[in-house]
Amino acid sequence: MTEEQKTVNSTEQTEQQAPKKEKAKKAKTTKQDKEIAALREELAAQKDQMLRTLAEYDNYRKRTQKEKDARYGDGIVYAAKCMLPVIDNLERALASTAEDSPLKEGVSMIMTQMLQELQNMGVTQFGEVGDEFDPNRHAAVMHVEDENLPESSLAEILQKGYVYKDGQIVRHAAVKVAN
Repeated sequence: MTEEQKTVNSTEQTEQQAPKKEKAKKAKTTKQDKEIAALREELAAQKDQMLRTLAEYDNYRKRTQKEKDARYGDGIVYAAKCMLPVIDNLERALASTAEDSPLKEGVSMIMTQMLQELQNMGVTQFGEVGDEFDPNRHAAVMHVEDENLPESSLAEILQKGYVYKDGQIVRHAAVKVAN
């Protein structure tokens, strides 16, 4: 073979090898692109799972805080219900003692302190003469005809009602309703 033929053959071989190298590069690139795409999908799935877990934890935290607040309120209502018979007895003691008695003064001070502590807990009294009757808050024990009072108004409070700050009734007021 002549020099010229060798050059032509070597050029032909190089030209034949070039497409093989390009195919190998393309195959490598395609394989790498597939790996990159798979990794991106896996990353997106992990990110989605992490965001869902974060949202689930946030919902859990809010739910448990709400349950904790509700239990706290239930505990206050229970404690107030336990104290109400004592307050009722103190009211009876105040009504039955003489005006200038030191006993009445002492019972009055205790009564005032207990009512103040109930207010500090968020429990307040309701039910005054002249208020409109509300079946959700009052228990009508008696009915009286009285032309001086408007219809469906409270003529007498037989037992005070108590309500917790969120509107939860601790005890309904026992009342006498007019007309």
